[in-house]
Amino acid sequence: MKRLLLIYLTICIALTIQAQQSIMVKKGDAQSLLDAIQQANTTNADTNAQWFYILIPDGLYDLGERVLTPIKGHHIALIGQSMTGTIVRNAPDRKIEGISKTAVFKNTGSNNYFQDMTIQNALDYYAEDTDGRAVTLHDKGTRTICNRVRLLSYQDTYYSDNEDCQHYFKDSEIHGTVDFICGAGDVWFESCRIVTEKRTKSGEGRCVIAAPRTSKTQWGYVFNHCTIENMVSNFEYARGWHTHPRCTWLYTTLLTPEKLSKTRFDYRGMRTVQNNFKEYATMDAQGRNITPVSNVVTFTLKDEKNPVETILTDQEAKQFKEEKVFADWKPALQVKKIERKAQKLMKRLK
Repeated sequence: MKRLLLIYLTICIALTIQAQQSIMVKKGDAQSLLDAIQQANTTNADTNAQWFYILIPDGLYDLGERVLTPIKGHHIALIGQSMTGTIVRNAPDRKIEGISKTAVFKNTGSNNYFQDMTIQNALDYYAEDTDGRAVTLHDKGTRTICNRVRLLSYQDTYYSDNEDCQHYFKDSEIHGTVDFICGAGDVWFESCRIVTEKRTKSGEGRCVIAAPRTSKTQWGYVFNHCTIENMVSNFEYARGWHTHPRCTWLYTTLLTPEKLSKTRFDYRGMRTVQNNFKEYATMDAQGRNITPVSNVVTFTLKDEKNPVETILTDQEAKQFKEEKVFADWKPALQVKKIERKAQKLMKRLK
């Protein structure tokens, strides 16, 4: 009898723990979402915690002027119902504008995961009184995965703010105007859609997609099989922020190649003349290879000049593989595992 009671209690405890590892947010209820995140932060304070799933039905989760909602636990998976239907949005007061002040989410945890949602910073970018730096995901953590996530803003849309970080994007979409993918660490973008919005109300000016500041990691930003959709303004792949910026574009599809500047990368350094900017096998919308045979860019900062060949050779391009960039981490495999789990959990919405 005692043994049966012990088995029963063990099963009950196991079921209780399992139930505590997932929570369904109330549809369109921003406070319910915030409460779920707080619960996940508390439950998963340990870096070795089991996965905690936050299930978010389609709807608008309007955070108003709230900024920097913390995600500080570990192994937290925020799973929306669909990439365009589940929308988490804030609209910060322009008085607090700044790259470290406006984000929708601020992640400081490790191994956190976002899937099937839109994160939008609706700060009034085209107003004339400030720069309009409005971050969606300010990531000071490491090994974050974004799978089918749409990030909507203009300047500084995504900020990887950890010198040693490793992050992974898959089948996602990132919108912006200037330096809208910026920061440090090694970040791999797989089959993502990069959308340059209007630089100004009139469409004049130029957009810059990436502004890396790589300091401690080997690879920087790697865009693989991504598509660049250009709205109006001319654009450039990247410019150096500071330190030793690294950015590589592999097998990119340009829907409007005529809008890419002649130098392809911005040669004007912000705080560095050092640049490791590369490109390989760029295609147009019809799949034709439109990569220049050579593209030497002379990066310049005041009186300093640094000429760099930006076109990779076939042999150099072979070095860029996920398993080399993430030698002891397999994010693509992690995506498949969490997708299977999320699919089972999200059946509760049907």
